[in-house]
Amino acid sequence: MSDRQAPSHITRSWPLLHAHSLTVRPLRPEDRGLIVRLGQALSVDSRYNRFLGGGIVFTRELLDRLVNIDYSRDFALIATVVLEGIETPVGVARWARLPDDASAVEFAVTVADAWQRCGVGRLLLTRLIELARDAGVARIIGEVLATNTAMIALGARVGFRTQRHPEGATHRRLVMDLNDQARAFIGTPDAEV
Repeated sequence: MSDRQAPSHITRSWPLLHAHSLTVRPLRPEDRGLIVRLGQALSVDSRYNRFLGGGIVFTRELLDRLVNIDYSRDFALIATVVLEGIETPVGVARWARLPDDASAVEFAVTVADAWQRCGVGRLLLTRLIELARDAGVARIIGEVLATNTAMIALGARVGFRTQRHPEGATHRRLVMDLNDQARAFIGTPDAEV
């Protein structure tokens, strides 16, 4: 396996109710259909928050970018459950190295509406942070809408500082120094902004 391929050894499962389990694994090119189904499971508000207010159309080119991950520099996880014998996507989390700072990455987390406020987002974000730390990343950053209070609160709970965005009041920036072990361990009680 080359460094560009998904590392299968990081796949993990967690038990859910009624003999089901949540599996979190690297996203693969063959997951294109799962990504489309996840996109279809998002409400207008969830799409608005995930794509920072911009309209999004799942073109072939966008889907290619979403599922063809160069794992030598970036990372993407998909969370799935098996319902009635069908693998069902419930969330995706990813980070990508910043072009101007190889020691920093930008992250994004998306959870299907039916699975929001169930701990899936926190699990995905926590796992993404662990993998970034293992990859030697020094800083992880997320861009969110200022109105996306759920994501800002989740970020604060797992240790991100919330900062004003340099481009204006409609956005916030979530920042975590992965070398700050105390903040990463205890999180922060409240967002700073």
